Amino acid sequence: MAHDLNLNAMNYFEAVARLGGVSKAAEELGVSPSAVSQQIRQLEQQFGVRLFRREKRRLLLTLDGERLFQTTTQAFRMMRDVRSAIQRQRENRHFIMRVSPSFAVRWLGPRIKSFLDIAPNWDLRIDAGPDFSDFETEVVDLDLRYGEGDWSGLHTEPVVHDLVLPMCSPGYLADLRAMSGDPIGQLRQARLIDSVKTHYRWDFWLAKHGVMGERMVYPLRFDRSSMALQVACAGGGVVLESTTLALNELETGALVPLSTAFEVIRFPAYWIVCPARHTSRRIVRIFTDWMKDEGRAHDLRAAQVINDFGCRIRDVTGPKVPGAEFTAAPEDEA
Repeated sequence: MAHDLNLNAMNYFEAVARLGGVSKAAEELGVSPSAVSQQIRQLEQQFGVRLFRREKRRLLLTLDGERLFQTTTQAFRMMRDVRSAIQRQRENRHFIMRVSPSFAVRWLGPRIKSFLDIAPNWDLRIDAGPDFSDFETEVVDLDLRYGEGDWSGLHTEPVVHDLVLPMCSPGYLADLRAMSGDPIGQLRQARLIDSVKTHYRWDFWLAKHGVMGERMVYPLRFDRSSMALQVACAGGGVVLESTTLALNELETGALVPLSTAFEVIRFPAYWIVCPARHTSRRIVRIFTDWMKDEGRAHDLRAAQVINDFGCRIRDVTGPKVPGAEFTAAPEDEA
């Protein structure tokens, strides 16, 4: 029966058989050789067989001893491995966050190495999914959420701004300009690409700018901004999107503003979101500070790119619905 086994004696036996001697086993186990010999005798008495035999000053396993050793050495090796794994897991520190897919791939992914440099001893897990975390039922440290920051009962901090404008490939823009020299006329001829999960969509933007007409259609709808941007880069139409996700394409010229006549909307779009109690966690503070630094650097870079194109930036607050008025900052940025 399992409860009859003397596990301490088994441990001593395994060490003697593996190391080939009582003295070596005693040294590894931190006990005296006589204590080891006593445990071996007790084990032999329990099994009623000899486990070792002496041959020319050497200690050799008997056939029964060999059978027992093959089992015990495997069992103790497995137990040592499990113990090491448990200790490593306890020593490791885990940081878990949830991020929207397009932001994770296009913005966070290229920057995450610099975060790992300042937090090298943390195990990082990023869930790139569209659903927000339920902090009461899920083990998540924080969310990086896209929105307006109005999540009741949770701690929120803005970290990255969006600069939203109509964009297309240079080739598609040339085709539109061949049809009309008027930016509004160009839009009326354009195929509009709709990113359905953005806060500033075509319905709102067109209503604000008074751009309406029978030919205003947007047959391409995507629930991932990255897909909408890829189609726009390929010359598929005009996309109303953010420099947060399209900055590289704007810098390389794969995408260009449709027209400098249209102001660029800027608003705080990406937020650190978590229960207030999570802000006391060291890793949450480290990541939040890092995100703020990265966000500020990105915002400056994006504003410079937009300014280099000759577009004007307008800061916006308030309801994001068709027909709502922009609330401008005291001074517009040129």
